Order: sequence, then C-alpha cells, then structure tokens
Amino acid sequence: MQRPRLKMRLGDLLVDEGIISPPQLQQALARQQETGRKLGSTLTELKFLTEVQLLQFLAQQLNVPFLDIAQKQISPKAVQLLPEVQARRFRALVLEDNGDTVLLGMSDPADLAALDQISRLLAPKEVALAVVRESQLIEAFDTLYRRTKEIESFATQLKAEHGADTNLELNVLDEQADADNTIAKLLQSVFEDAVQVKASDIHIEPDEKVLRIRQRVDGVLQENILNEVSIASALVLRLKLMANLDISEKRMPQDGRFQINVKKHQIDVRISTMPVQYGESVVMRLLDQSAGLLQLEETGMPAPLLSKLRRIIKSPHGMILVTGPTGSGKTTTLYGLLSELNQAGSKIITVEDPVEYRLPRVNQVQVNHKIGLSFSNVLRTTLRQDPDIIMVGEMRDQETAEMGLRGALTGHLVLSTLHTNDAVTSTLRLIDMGAAPYLVASALRAIVAQRLVRRLCDYCKQPYQPDELESSWLRHHKADTSASYWHAKGCQSCNHSGYKGRLGVFELLLITKPLADALRRNDTAGFAHLAHHSEGFVSLGTMALHYAQQGITSLDEVIRVSEYLDTESLVTVEP
Repeated sequence: MQRPRLKMRLGDLLVDEGIISPPQLQQALARQQETGRKLGSTLTELKFLTEVQLLQFLAQQLNVPFLDIAQKQISPKAVQLLPEVQARRFRALVLEDNGDTVLLGMSDPADLAALDQISRLLAPKEVALAVVRESQLIEAFDTLYRRTKEIESFATQLKAEHGADTNLELNVLDEQADADNTIAKLLQSVFEDAVQVKASDIHIEPDEKVLRIRQRVDGVLQENILNEVSIASALVLRLKLMANLDISEKRMPQDGRFQINVKKHQIDVRISTMPVQYGESVVMRLLDQSAGLLQLEETGMPAPLLSKLRRIIKSPHGMILVTGPTGSGKTTTLYGLLSELNQAGSKIITVEDPVEYRLPRVNQVQVNHKIGLSFSNVLRTTLRQDPDIIMVGEMRDQETAEMGLRGALTGHLVLSTLHTNDAVTSTLRLIDMGAAPYLVASALRAIVAQRLVRRLCDYCKQPYQPDELESSWLRHHKADTSASYWHAKGCQSCNHSGYKGRLGVFELLLITKPLADALRRNDTAGFAHLAHHSEGFVSLGTMALHYAQQGITSLDEVIRVSEYLDTESLVTVEP
C-alpha cells in the first residue's frame, strides 16, 4: 500500500491555501494544547471551517477520494473484516471487499500509525483509502456493527449446552459464575444492541417454531428471528429474577422493573409479562437514566408555543393537561415541565404508575393497586402534604379527575395526562368521565396535545410532487397543493428506512373566558367551534403539515398524525 503523506503540516497547508488565517491557526493550536484533540477536530469545533471542507481538502492533498458513505451500499460482510473495537478506535470502516483489496474509509487518513495497525489486521489484503466524515462513521458503527450474529451465537450455544430440554429454568437459578452464564451474556447482547440503535422497547415473543426478539426504533418494530424457541422460557425466567417477579406464576400477567448498566448507560427497565399461546410474552420499556431529561426546547416545541406554556406554568394554581395516545411523548413533556418548576421554594409531589425518572427534591409516589394505593387515595393524602405543585400520572377515573380539579381550585398547580386525540376533545372527555362542567371550566388553564412524527433522513431526502391520492387529501383538508413536499428513498445512514429520529408535533389550547363559558353551559359543539377558531390556535395537523413543507417530515407522517383529527382543525395557518 502506498502510504499517503502531507507535504507540509495540515495547519500550514490550510493557511497556505487561504482556507484559514494565521491568527485562526494560532488560536486553534492554543486550544489543541489545552484539549489534546487533533488539529482538524479543533478547527471544526472553532467553526473556522466545516468538516466537509476539511475532509475534501485532505482528500485532495492525499490524492484519495472523498466519499459520502450515507449514499453508499455497504456490505455487512465486508465491515466485519475489521473488528468493531479497532474500527471505533481508529475511526475506520471497511466499505468494500474486492478480493485482493479492500476499500477503507477513514476520517483521518494522515494518521499513519493507525493505518499501519489496520493494514496488519487486514493482511494479506491490500488497502485502498477513502476519506469519510467522522460523524457518518460513528452512525455507521451503530447500524452496521449490530449484535445480531452475537445474539444468534449465544442462543445456539445455550441450546447446545442443554440440548432440546425446554425446562432450562433450573439452570438459570444457578447463581454460580453468574456473569459468565451463557444466558446472561445473551441478554446483555440483546440490551447492548437495543441501546446501540436507541430502541425504546424490546419485545420477546415465543412462536410455535421460532423466538422473535423485536426492538422499537423511532416507533417502528425491527425483528430478529431465532430458531432456538426452546430457550424462551429460560429467558423469561431470567428476566423475572432480575425484576423480582414471581417465577412460579406463568398464568397471570406481571409487571416489574430493574436497572442494568449497558455500555456506560444506566438503563431503567420496565418489564411486563403476559401469558400467550406458546409461552410468555415479555415487553421491556428502556429508560436511559444517564441521558438525563430532555429540555422542552429539545422536544421540537416551537418557540411561540413554548413561550405561552412557560407563562402558564408560572400560575400559582390551575390544571394543565398533556394529552395524546400511548407513545406520543406525554411523559417526556411532563418531566420537562417539572424540571423547570423544580425550585427550592416549591414543594412538588408526583403520583405515578410507575415512577419513570427520578428527580431530586421531588416527592415521587408510585401507585400500588394491590394494596389499595390508587391514584385517588394517594392524591387525597397528597393534598394534605402542603404541596405547591402536584403531578398526577394519568386521569383514569371520575374520582381522580374531580380530586385533581378541586386541587387546582384550592391553590395548587396540577399537571396531568389524558388519553385523547387532541386538545379540544380533552375537556369533553373529562366531562364524559363524570367531572362537573363547572369544575372543568373553573380549574382548567391549558391543554397541550402532542404526537411524535418521524424525521426524514437528512442524507437521502429530496423534494417530490404529491401523487393524485395525496393531492386529493390535501385539497380535502384545504391545504396548499402547490407547496413543495419531501420524501426519502432510504440510505445507509437511516438503515434504508428514509427516517431518522422523531420530532414532537404540538397544539396548545388556552382556556379563555368564552371557552370556559361554553363549558359551563355544557355546549360541546360551541366549545369545539370556538377552540378551533381561537386566536393563535394551531392544530396538530397544521403544524405537522408545516414541518412537511419544510422538509422535516413526510406527507405520509402528516396523514398518519391527522387521520383521527377533525378536518376542521387542518387549515393553512403558519405556526
């Protein structure tokens, strides 16, 4: 392999080409001495040039190609030629295996020491170099170095150790050499794979002939099928032991939780088991405690809406509801509000089922229906604990709703959630649950409704014209058919799904005097009409459509979000 060499030092070359100035170089060198980072990373961190500019310059100087690997089809088999540990250490990835030669992507091809070690690992194959973005490499590591083969290997090993014995439970009870236990390694690999791809849930589902392990990533399940269905009972038993559940009970559903450390992440796992036809199904919700709480700005809430909401939560009393279906991010928004309200001068008590994130200075109570510790019972006691702010996990019944509303009227700020499709129907739902209309009108201050939409992948999205069916939908909802819309074909960066990450879509309804008067009269039709036409109100559908026109999400996602909403709420209003 012909090793690339720079004729001069990188900083001097950049100054010589006029890309950066001598004072900028001196500032970068001073920062580099403080941090110990490479000069290129320091220059991009100081925003003296972009990562792409730097890498294109390096590629030109070294006479090697600069590649956008997000647009490249990479063979998983070729990737495995370089072990993950070395790939992450040297920021390098095998992009192609052409028999006698391999194409190696590196973020710093001028690092000769790293190149020599990689060449020895890949010998006798010759190495051809390409320059790639470090940010793309890190993303590719997580999607290409999956634990799928490792999980399959441990599953096969576990079955081989115990033959066709479906009664593997006894082996799980053996606590000796626990860390080296094959089943412990298998579960650790499952959790590591889930954390690596930022999965929110893990599903373990035994079928007649296979065992399915599925992970929910950006709201969509990804499936891994294992042929070793006989190990399912052992997996479930092991998880029950970790969560301190009753291992002898297989006929009834059980819920629990445990914590596990995965790749320097402290993961809080909420587990639910349920008997199904071929054994027990397990669903685990993963909460990364080490990641910290999302700030409200990070949820995607627009600045004007966020400003209004912050003014409302400064009120000393009243109720604020966060609504939406399961998995719409309500809890994240509630905790974001709590973190802003969490001051030394305020006493906050939460009533939750279960407690999801631990907050300092906040008194958090977990509901336990087995001993009669229900939402309403805890809430009754909470009102005697001199709170300033109360958070109720969910308004589930009439008693809880009425107690929360009365608490809001007696000098407390009450935050809670409700399972409804939009903000307008939330008040009607409270009344349907049995809450008196005058109570709802007097106590309710604001309702935040939300959904999560998938973000289009920045690397492969492109503008397109809606087809006839989509255009008909837009016309039906009085939306602009001439606006530009975007979609994504899928690439390496987004695992060929076209989407990467999710974004919150919100609507905020402030309960004004006219709206409160309509509630007192129990005039549901009048309330809905006033709400949709109230000043500054922007519906979920409208905000999602605005994001679609900006190229943030797709029209498919807008249609999905708006499917169950009132067509009156979707008009061409700029949020």
